[in-house]
Amino acid sequence: MHTPDDHTEIRDAVRQLCRQFPDEYHRRVDEQRAYPEDFVTALTEAGWMSALIPQEYGGAGLSMAEASVIMEEINRSGGNSGACHGQMYVMNAIVRSGSAAQKQRYLPAIAAGQLRVQAMGVTEPTTGSDTTKLKTTAVKKDGRWVINGQKVWISRVQHSDLMILLARTTPLAEVQKKTEGLSCFLIDLKEAVGHGLTVRPIANMVNHETNELFFDHLEIPEENLLGELGKGFRTILDGLNAERTLIAAECIGDGYWFIERATRYANERSVFGRKIGQNQGVQFPIADAYIELEAANLMRWKACQKIDAHQNAGAEANMAKYLAAKASWEAANVCLQTHGGFGFACEYDVERKFRETRLYQVAPISTNMIFSYVAEHVLGLPKSY
Repeated sequence: MHTPDDHTEIRDAVRQLCRQFPDEYHRRVDEQRAYPEDFVTALTEAGWMSALIPQEYGGAGLSMAEASVIMEEINRSGGNSGACHGQMYVMNAIVRSGSAAQKQRYLPAIAAGQLRVQAMGVTEPTTGSDTTKLKTTAVKKDGRWVINGQKVWISRVQHSDLMILLARTTPLAEVQKKTEGLSCFLIDLKEAVGHGLTVRPIANMVNHETNELFFDHLEIPEENLLGELGKGFRTILDGLNAERTLIAAECIGDGYWFIERATRYANERSVFGRKIGQNQGVQFPIADAYIELEAANLMRWKACQKIDAHQNAGAEANMAKYLAAKASWEAANVCLQTHGGFGFACEYDVERKFRETRLYQVAPISTNMIFSYVAEHVLGLPKSY
C-alpha cells in the first residue's frame, strides 16, 4: 500500500506552486465570490490537472494515488480543490468510454489546457441521488439530439468549455433494468448557452460556483453521444469512484491544514500565564482529531490501490470519502474551538476552510447514501430505497 513518503517529489512540487498563492489570495477570492482563475491556470500549465490523462494524449498518465496527492496538497496549502477537481476526473468518461475520434479530438486539448471539461450534469431538482429516475430526455430528430429537462447543483459550468450530460434516451417504462436507457453526451457549453441552455447561478454557503440548468430543445450533433447508447449510467459510474477518492484526499488535506493551524495556535497563544496547548482540554481534542485523520487516510490509500489495480473500488471509495469527510469536519471543529473567537475572524482563514470542508458531508454523495451502499453491497442487507 502507498504511504505519504512514496510521493515526496509530487508533494514538494505542488507545495512550491501553491506557495505562490498564499492565504491572502484565497481569502480575497472568497470575499469576492470569484473564481481562482490564476491559481487554476498555474496548476493546469504545470501539468497537474492532466495527471490522469494517458501519456499518448499528452497527459502525465499518473496513478490515482499520485493524482490524489495533488488534490491533497492543494487543500493542505489552504486552497480549495473544488474549483478545479472536476478537470481532474470528469474527463475520465472520455478516457474510458469515448470513441477513438473523441479521444483524439478532446484529450490532447484538455491535457494542454486548451479545453476545460469541469462540469458533469447528472443531479436533478426532483430526483436528487435517485439518478435512474432523472427526467431530462434526449431524443433523436433529423440526425441530431434534442435535449429537454433540468439539472441542479452543476458546478463549474461557467468555467468549463465542455460538460458531460446524462439524459434518458429510452423511457423508464420501456427498459428492463432502471439503469438502462440512460446515455451520456458531450455538450459544447459555448454553443449551447443561449441556444437552448439557460444557466442560473445558485448562491450558497461557500464560494463554490454551482448552477441550475434549463434545457429547452437544445440541439447537439449526433456524434456528441459519449459511449454506448443506453449505457450512460455505467459511463458516469466509472468517474464516480475516482471523484470520491480524490475528494477523500482533499478532505485529508483539509484535515492536516486544520490540525497544523490548531497546533501552531495552541503553541503560541498564552492565557493565565501558560500556553493553551499545555492544557489537556485543548491538546486532547487535537490529538483525537489527528488520530481519526490518520485512520481515514489509510482507507484513502486502499481505495487508490484498488482503482490503480483496475479492481472494483466502490466500497473503498465510498468508505474513504465518508471517513475523510468526517475526520476533516471534526478537525475543523477542533481548530475553530482552539482559536476561540479568533476562529471566526476572516484573517485567520479558519472560518473559510470550516465552511468549505463542511460541504463534503453532503456532496458529492451524502453520508446516508454511503451507509446504504455499504449495507446493501458489502453486508448483503436488503436494498433500503
